Amino acid sequence: MSKNLYIAASEKEAGKSMVILGVMDFLSRHIKNVGFFRPIVGSASTTDNHIALVSKRYNLGCNYDEMYGITVAEMAQLIKDDDIVGIQQRILEKYKVLERKCNFVLVEGSDFRDHLSAYEFNFNLRVANNLGCPIIGVVSGLNKSTDEVSNSLQIMREVMDNEKCSTAGMVVNRAKPSDIKKIQKIISEHKNEDEIDFVIPEINTLQYLTMRQIKQALNAKHVYGSAESLDYDVTDFKVGAMNLENFLDYAQQGTLVITPSDRMDILMGIAMTIVSGEFPKIAGILLTGNYKPSKQIHKLLDSLKKLPLAVLKVETDTYTTAMNVSKIRPLLKAENERRIATALGHFEANVNLTELGNKISISKSEIMTPLMFEYELFERAKANRKHIVLPEGQDDRVLKAADILNRRNVVDLTLLGNEEEIRKKASSLRINLEKINIIDPYDNDLINEYAAEYYRIRKHKGITKDAAKDIMHDVSYLGTMMVHKGHADGMVSGAVHTTQHTIRPAFEFIKTKPGVSIVSSSMLMCLEDKVLVYGDCAVNPNPNAEQLADIAISSAETAKMFGIEPRMAMLSYSTGSSGKGADVEKVRDATAIVKKRCPDLKTEGPIQYDAAIDASVAKTKLPDSDVAGKATIFIFPDLNTGNNTYKAVQRSANAIAIGPVLQGLNKPVNDLSRGCLVADIVNTVVITAIQAQEE
Repeated sequence: MSKNLYIAASEKEAGKSMVILGVMDFLSRHIKNVGFFRPIVGSASTTDNHIALVSKRYNLGCNYDEMYGITVAEMAQLIKDDDIVGIQQRILEKYKVLERKCNFVLVEGSDFRDHLSAYEFNFNLRVANNLGCPIIGVVSGLNKSTDEVSNSLQIMREVMDNEKCSTAGMVVNRAKPSDIKKIQKIISEHKNEDEIDFVIPEINTLQYLTMRQIKQALNAKHVYGSAESLDYDVTDFKVGAMNLENFLDYAQQGTLVITPSDRMDILMGIAMTIVSGEFPKIAGILLTGNYKPSKQIHKLLDSLKKLPLAVLKVETDTYTTAMNVSKIRPLLKAENERRIATALGHFEANVNLTELGNKISISKSEIMTPLMFEYELFERAKANRKHIVLPEGQDDRVLKAADILNRRNVVDLTLLGNEEEIRKKASSLRINLEKINIIDPYDNDLINEYAAEYYRIRKHKGITKDAAKDIMHDVSYLGTMMVHKGHADGMVSGAVHTTQHTIRPAFEFIKTKPGVSIVSSSMLMCLEDKVLVYGDCAVNPNPNAEQLADIAISSAETAKMFGIEPRMAMLSYSTGSSGKGADVEKVRDATAIVKKRCPDLKTEGPIQYDAAIDASVAKTKLPDSDVAGKATIFIFPDLNTGNNTYKAVQRSANAIAIGPVLQGLNKPVNDLSRGCLVADIVNTVVITAIQAQEE
């Protein structure tokens, strides 16, 4: 079984970084402790861009010095000393140190640098042989005819065969979308039977610069705008030399405007176009020249408050600045989650990951890291795509989460809210809503049907037809009714609304499953090497024994739904039969109920947390238990204990808490925290989609 893989491009502009990111993402979600190595980097003091991306995104925990073999300067000196063998020796020695620390190492070949370009690919093949790595060769399809792609593949195959390397496969990247089928046929003719072959089409958005890249490349000063504005895509750049009236005809969505610092008319005119919402949203402004913007400009910009615009400043003149911008190459950066989501979504849509895993002999790990768990959730959601409604469509976090989910091709989405306002806000955030449905609660074709259904269900409670129609204007009720009627498979809300406002409609007409007496919640707690289920941490303040048993059984169903073997710990301040008092008796009674209703479910209680989680403590307190020391489900006796415990574990153990996952409803509705992050919304939507699959 191979413990490493080498990826090298046979030419410039092959888009190798996206392939590296996609493969690394796949590896890190199947294998714990994956390493990343580059044979050559530009500098020992300035971190290589690809090492920075991979190390930061996947928390590799290695020092920069451990992740490369040799620097350009060191290599040049060895070449000068006529010590070519020493280059390979130095790389091998450094690689072996990293290999001993890791379960798998992904190696990215060198970039096409001036000192190496003449024999770049051959050099990488020799390095791969010395490191004992099977290699995947990447060919560029950019601006090539199918005949040219065929020639490139043939040359790459001949070089691989001459070097007698272990070839894992061949990839054609950045191909013309219209030529995909032809290239797939061509590549199959050049590869061996046991090799993988993928053709990935060009995607323009990955070739855009961002304001952050321009800032870093030019060492520009960020004089205005939020940190987020630096992630806006730059589709082109224009020099603002003509008067404002004429210039506005040339500015398009995503344009970078390069203009002298004293052109206050251009600067303020563009700012006004963003405020008005009637013009294309430019990416930002780059001010040039060796003089500072006036105090009046700063004062006017500050008066506009949080304008979605980045303004950068450099000292060079306008012409020089424009030439410098034209030389900047696009890079994937760990902090640009939307760009990474696009890259990963594109990679996963065009690469057979099962075939990739089989080729590099990935076996399922016995441990489960947060990244592995998240990957399995995404894969399950994509396998049977569901439609999720998000009632809080005008919230920035919800829009950003929708954008990421859309880029990753995970679910179908509907946003609720005023369509004009949603589109205006999305435009200011540079979010494309092309594939996302929007429903206005006050202007839609469903309101009469939904109001009639709500009246039918709730008329015994005194609801009138007019009141039913008014209630359907409420986004929580509208979204829940979409789920009830089968027009959506699930709903996620709570970023703005309270828990009560979010789940009350579900109590009214989605109702609980047969045999379930209470709606409860579970938290999926992703620790360093496993995933645990905590219940109930969000809904029921002080359940009685019968309700606690119901929570436990529902939590076991949730655990099984997400591939977690249920071993139930009914928590208390006492373990076994020693404890006395009403609180411990409640847990004891609940445990008895669970065992009676579900005799095949491994259940232990009352049990203390340490005895449930720690094998050494369990050996002392409950040596014969099937659960003690290896519990996967932790049922807390009340909300106070559960909520505080999950937050303590989340912060102190650096765990990722996903949820709460509402359980017991006939159809999935999930509640967010009002302090939720974009990642929390993304994960909750994916979980809701999986719940919908189970339903």
